[in-house]
Parts: sequence; structure tokens; C-alpha cells
Amino acid sequence: MKERVFNFYPGPATLPLPVLEAARDELLNFKSTGMSVMEISHRSKEYESLQNETEARLKRLLNLGENYKVLFLQGGASSQFSIVPMNFLSPDTTADYLITGSFAEKAYKEAKLFGKIHSAADMSEDKYRRLPNSTEIKLSAAPLYVHLTSNNTIYGTQWKSFPELGGIPLVADMSSDILSRPINTEQFGLIYAGAQKNLGPAGVTIVIIRDDMLAQAKTDLPTMFSYKTHAKKNSLYNTPPSFPIYMVSLVLKWLEDLGGLKQIEKMNQEKAALIYNEIDNSGGFYQGHAEKDSRSLMNVTFRLPNEELNAKFVQEATKEGLVGLKGHRSVGGLRASIYNAMSYDGCKALADFMKHFKEQNG
Repeated sequence: MKERVFNFYPGPATLPLPVLEAARDELLNFKSTGMSVMEISHRSKEYESLQNETEARLKRLLNLGENYKVLFLQGGASSQFSIVPMNFLSPDTTADYLITGSFAEKAYKEAKLFGKIHSAADMSEDKYRRLPNSTEIKLSAAPLYVHLTSNNTIYGTQWKSFPELGGIPLVADMSSDILSRPINTEQFGLIYAGAQKNLGPAGVTIVIIRDDMLAQAKTDLPTMFSYKTHAKKNSLYNTPPSFPIYMVSLVLKWLEDLGGLKQIEKMNQEKAALIYNEIDNSGGFYQGHAEKDSRSLMNVTFRLPNEELNAKFVQEATKEGLVGLKGHRSVGGLRASIYNAMSYDGCKALADFMKHFKEQNG
């Protein structure tokens, strides 16, 4: 087998090696059932125990109270762009959206199909290099909720702290930085995240919903698009994506064994500093896309002096086992996605390569 590389792809993204090894070791025989977790019935006590354990781990890590429910759904975070407003909005109600990147744009566009949507901040004129400050957020008169994207995978910006909105519930797409740091979950009425960046493999979408928010959800909806359906049935109304949920459970155990969110935040800060230091000390050879006070700890976006060097960097880095560094087509340049599972050694290898590449090409 080819030696494992350092995987900087933005998603599906790298997974912790201990998680992959644990899944390998019990792939054919889950919990002494004589079957793979992919084969057992979702109505069995073994599977229900797995799903309940996964919810409990997530609640512990995020310090969620009993007033929150965790749903395991399908369709990716992109489906939630529609399902969130579908559950809460009507033609005579309003929700506010903070437009800070491509996925926030998509969520805003989908919400327009269900009610009145107000852009409370739009950072597109700044090419999504930064996030709005408190004075730039202009709320509508009475929004049901305010939607934001906590980390912008494509542009490399991340909310360092979340806006205080006087009790208006925040709804957040946290697909690319969930569990990367401690947060005050009481600010949020609803959090959703596709698993494939920071939680596990593609195939399951996590929705965390507060009871008072759930109580406001509409009832005149198609069954499968109703949060109340899945909350009432403990996400077992239909067959859940059992293997991705199993993998999420292993990732959550790995995080707990590391020491939880304070420890992973410290590790993420140290990892990101290695790469940002090379950008900042390169004399302009490497140019970061995001402004410094908006920089993401999950996705480092930067470019070189010209497109030829960008392409050469990607090509030579790949030969060194540093893969997935090409930037998104809408931004160009380069992008290193360094989610929780990316090791310090991987970031150190990239930083060392950046230093060497500059010496050879600067």
C-alpha cells in the first residue's frame, strides 16, 4: 500500500488515523454481532445504542443542555439551506442572513423561496476577505432568526466570536468548524453541519435544535422535511445513514480522548500558526486572502505572485505527499484545509515546504 499522504482537501477531508484503524478492526463484526455495522438493522438494540451514544458524546463535547435535541439526517448541509426556512418561515415573516461567502449566499437564495429575507450584512464587495463588525450588521425589525456561516471554507474566514443579538436565535451552518473550539451554544437556536469536513465521512448531516425553536417549527410540511418528524422518532423515522453515524461516533470518542474542545482549539491554533507565519514572513511572496482578524483556523487561503507559480507549487507539493492544495475556482490560488484531524506534523511539513519553495522560486 502506498504510504499515507497529508490530505489538505476541503471535504471529504482527512480523518483521524485511530478512527480509521478502529473502523477497520471491527468492520466485519460490530460489537460482537457477527455483522458489520453496515448490515445490522436500524431497529436493533445494538444500533439504537450506537446512535444514542453518538448523541450523548456530541452533547458532552458541546456542553449542550437537555433543552437541545440532536438529529441525524441526510442530504448534506445544502439541503438545510431549504429545510431551515421551510420549517420556520411563512410569506409574512422575516429572517435575516449574514452573507459572508459562497455557502451563505446559497442559503440566502434558498430562503427567499419561503418568506421575507433580509440581508443584514453583505461582505461580497470586499471579496469575502473579512467578516462584518457589530456596527455593520443591520437587522430587520423583527427577524425570526439570524443565519450565519461560522467558517467560510472557500475564502478562509471564520467568526472569532458570534454577534450578540438580544435574544434573537442564531441559526448556523457549522459544517467546516464544528467541534474545533468551545462555543456558547445557548446563543444558537439551531446548528447544522455536513459531516465530511470535521465530523466524519460524507452521508450524514447533524442538526442540533433547541426545544423552543423546535416548538415553533411548522406542522404542514412533507413528512421527511419536518424537524418534528425526526425529533419525535429519534432520527429513526426511516433508515438512517448508519455507517457515517458510526464513524462520527468514533471521531467524537477520539476528540474526548484528546481532552475535548479546549485541547483541540489549542492544537488548531498551533497548527494554523505554522502556516500563517510562513505567509506573514515571506515578504509578500505568499499573500493571504483573508484579513488577519478574520482568518480561519480551518482553511488557510493564499496565493503566489502569479498563476504559473501557483500551479508549480501544487504540482511539487503533491510529489512531496502534500495533496489537495489547489484553491477553489472562485478564489484561485491555494488553500490548505487543516481541520481537527490534520496533524501538527502535516502542517509542519507544509510550512517547511513553503519555506523551501520560496527559497527556490522567490
